[in-house]
Amino acid sequence: MTSLDELFAQLRVATAPAEIEALRDGIWQLWLTTGEQKLDKQLEAGIRALAAEEYTRAIAYFSELIAARPEWAEGWNKRATAYFMRGEYRASLTDIEETLRREPRHFGALSGWAMILRQLGHHRGALHVLRRLEVLCPHWPGLQEELRDLRDQLDS
Repeated sequence: MTSLDELFAQLRVATAPAEIEALRDGIWQLWLTTGEQKLDKQLEAGIRALAAEEYTRAIAYFSELIAARPEWAEGWNKRATAYFMRGEYRASLTDIEETLRREPRHFGALSGWAMILRQLGHHRGALHVLRRLEVLCPHWPGLQEELRDLRDQLDS
């Protein structure tokens, strides 16, 4: 089995979109496993609630996961997503910060952070966050265009 560090090393040099997608999927597969069947079932229930747009239920599931396993980054990331979907950006940003404290390479959290900053009109901050994503994977599909767009907005 390939380790997270190996997958990230490959992601840094990957150029083909299909290869990048496969590496991202491999990373997500590792991130989405707690190693405990009970917690994995809780995660699945939270993801189902999120997909059904039942954000309050999803937040409750993810909060229980965080209480049971506070060092696990993905619990924080999933709750950040639920808060974001509910329009609670401040709570989402707090959980993104916790996610990145546990896994600084979390591209999902970085993408979400940049999206929130853009929506709030903080283009310079979004550019800074996307540059962190660029270090992880310079050929991330659409990233260079997004960086260019932000730089253009800041220059005008």
